[in-house]
Amino acid sequence: MRLRQIEIFHAVYANGSISAAARALNVSQPAVSKVLRHTESYLGIRLFDVVRGRLAPTDEAHALYREVDEVFRRVSSLKQAAANLRRSGAGHLRIGVVPSLGLELLPQAITEFRSANPDVTFDIKTIRHSDILRSLYERECDIAFGYDPPPHPRLNQRKLSKGKVVAIAPTGVFDPAKEAVGWHEISNLDLIGVSTSGPIGDVVAAAQTTAQADLKEIGSVDTYYIAAALVKHGSGVAVVDEFTAMAMKTGGLDVFPITPAVAFTVQAAWLEDRPLSKLAERLIQVMKNILDRQSNL
Repeated sequence: MRLRQIEIFHAVYANGSISAAARALNVSQPAVSKVLRHTESYLGIRLFDVVRGRLAPTDEAHALYREVDEVFRRVSSLKQAAANLRRSGAGHLRIGVVPSLGLELLPQAITEFRSANPDVTFDIKTIRHSDILRSLYERECDIAFGYDPPPHPRLNQRKLSKGKVVAIAPTGVFDPAKEAVGWHEISNLDLIGVSTSGPIGDVVAAAQTTAQADLKEIGSVDTYYIAAALVKHGSGVAVVDEFTAMAMKTGGLDVFPITPAVAFTVQAAWLEDRPLSKLAERLIQVMKNILDRQSNL
């Protein structure tokens, strides 16, 4: 299939009619009909039937669309890249980020980055820790920000900072004069658990085991920011990363370091055989600078 045939077929399938496809492509209906008929003839299969006056994709069209949609998305990405390259100093970054870093830190970094690089555009994808390698490998992102990605021969990593695990609680649950809380104090309270197998979950579980803490978990969620939201509304206390706590902290929510301290590493990751662009290097440095400033507060 030629690119024009792919474009026409994709538009007709996605829009549901020849007239809607013509409007989407800003061409005439006869032009769309002609290319569609030629495509069916070229492939030797019927792609659409007329059912009660409407176009209905055939089984062959459904199967073909799955392949065409992937090609179409790659072509769209290529057009975007070409458009970026035409603009002086322009570029495009595809970024993967775990949710807690995407709540506050990455938005800060992008705002600061774009003040010096206003022509740069972004695709930002929220990913789980376990999806970092896959997202890079499948080119969903060029660079990923997360916590202690698992070692892999294709994966390059750069340490940006250390983070710590904190306890969050509704105001008044703990004495505000306290500098930190221990596991034995948390074990006396209703706890919102986070069912994650990521690196933060691993270090928290290890710390609980070491402290021999018997926690009273009343519920479980799969993201730290939902746990923080439940705490903010008075459902209990939670143990989360400091970046989620920072982003969610408002009146009515207190944050306390945990003792003994529980730490993890913030990392940037990319594939070894896909070296970082100069723009990606600059963004990593901006993220590191922000993390350094916050750790010094």
